[in-house]
Amino acid sequence: MPFDAAIAATTEALKDHGFGVLTDIDVQATLKKKLDVAFRPYRILGACNPKMAYRALQAEDKIGTMLPCNVVVQQREDGTVEISAVDPVASMQAIANPALAETAEEVRDVLRKAVEAIPAAVA
Repeated sequence: MPFDAAIAATTEALKDHGFGVLTDIDVQATLKKKLDVAFRPYRILGACNPKMAYRALQAEDKIGTMLPCNVVVQQREDGTVEISAVDPVASMQAIANPALAETAEEVRDVLRKAVEAIPAAVA
């Protein structure tokens, strides 16, 4: 699918799974502005599920360093668009708090479902 359609489909799939996009970093535009270099379309969407974020914050006040969950939409050299997301379980292992494990696994499962739903959203 075209890049802009992938951004829209990703945002919608995240919304459908309880995530909001808090940040949208346009890497291509930033690199052009700051370094005057050309770069392929590349966006970092900071996704957050408020209920799960609240649970994580209750378990660990430092978890904010791992929020929001980044979802990357990038156009590859061959023109295809790739969508990938951070693994919250791997990220949260950096904080030694076993109480986060259950929430991290739940976030990973829902985030995976959202990403997997994207092709169906534009079919």
